Amino acid sequence: MTHTGGCLCGKVRYTMKSDPLMCVTCHCKNCQKQAGSALSVIVGVQETELEIEGEVKTYNDTGDSGAAVYRQFCDTCGSPVFTRLEQSDGLIFIKAGTLDDTSILKPQFHCYIKSAQKWIDLGDLPGFETVPAGL
Repeated sequence: MTHTGGCLCGKVRYTMKSDPLMCVTCHCKNCQKQAGSALSVIVGVQETELEIEGEVKTYNDTGDSGAAVYRQFCDTCGSPVFTRLEQSDGLIFIKAGTLDDTSILKPQFHCYIKSAQKWIDLGDLPGFETVPAGL
């Protein structure tokens, strides 16, 4: 199934040529700061399944493992759109709020609950202190 999305102003657009491999919430402090919210909802897709139109700017961040995290955003409207990891096995993470149709979103787990806001109810989804093994 094809899914489309983009930034607030429309300068950056993308098409996913398949369903996401995963949908998760990330509660790490850097995702909180980038999202300007308590957490970030992201979907993972193989980079080969993603077509991108428009240019993104990249902020080079560092995860707690010391590995590079490339946070990509529209340089016109500032919308965060993609996150790429130094070691990702070809995965790219899309900020779920940029999808045109968010009805497909079904988070599977929470990561970085060690820094989750205390008022967040994690519900019945599994939660991991950092990133689960194998991701």
